[in-house]
Amino acid sequence: MTTKAVKLGRTELGVGRPKIAVPITGHTQEDIIAQAEKIYPEQPDIVEWRIDFFDDVTSKGLLKNAAVSLRTALKDIPILTTFRTKGEGGETLLSDQEYFDICRNILEFNQTDALDVELYHDTESVKSIVSEASEAGVVTIMSNHDFDKTPEQDDMVDRLVQMEKLGADVAKIAVMPHSTDDVLKLMSATNQAQNTLSTPVITMSMGDLGKVTRLSGEVFGSTVTFATVGAASAPGQIPLTNLRQELDDLKLN
Repeated sequence: MTTKAVKLGRTELGVGRPKIAVPITGHTQEDIIAQAEKIYPEQPDIVEWRIDFFDDVTSKGLLKNAAVSLRTALKDIPILTTFRTKGEGGETLLSDQEYFDICRNILEFNQTDALDVELYHDTESVKSIVSEASEAGVVTIMSNHDFDKTPEQDDMVDRLVQMEKLGADVAKIAVMPHSTDDVLKLMSATNQAQNTLSTPVITMSMGDLGKVTRLSGEVFGSTVTFATVGAASAPGQIPLTNLRQELDDLKLN
């Protein structure tokens, strides 16, 4: 199936080589802007702002101040805003209601290009926030993270298909490998998904075992890979300068 391109500001997913995203994980507004000022000269394709790291994430006013300041600091670099819940490897424990309230605050601020929406919440609430994001002109990247294991290939593909059915613009899954077979399962699931879905997919196998999946997206079908400028947000992330060169070396003609 042909993958439809999805635009995040100046960056287009589903076209060409995998795009590189870099996380911001600051606990204070000052930390966030300091990280942004280090990242900006490196010009990644996307910056993922992990708001679950932000100490004042539940304060609408302080979250808005940080969002506006970050948008100013990053200029035209597209921003993906993500609240990763505790159960999927995040930093802050919130109720489902609080989670969706924060997602709605982010949409209201109009300072982001994309919003991460986790698959495993109340289905009607997920559909609602996806619809609201669409109305706001914000791309939804629906996600599922398993920091314990790698599910079976069919299970991973089914999750990605479910995300597309729920209206996601992009479908993402990240899993933890315990063997090379696990890494191969993730790569096979990625290849199957890119031939099944019309939405772009983002996949990765985490940790040192899974590093190869952060390099091989162009071959197997993952449209975004995550790198570091400073602090990492998940195990196995590779420094941006190294990753950019490695993607260049592995590009398909």
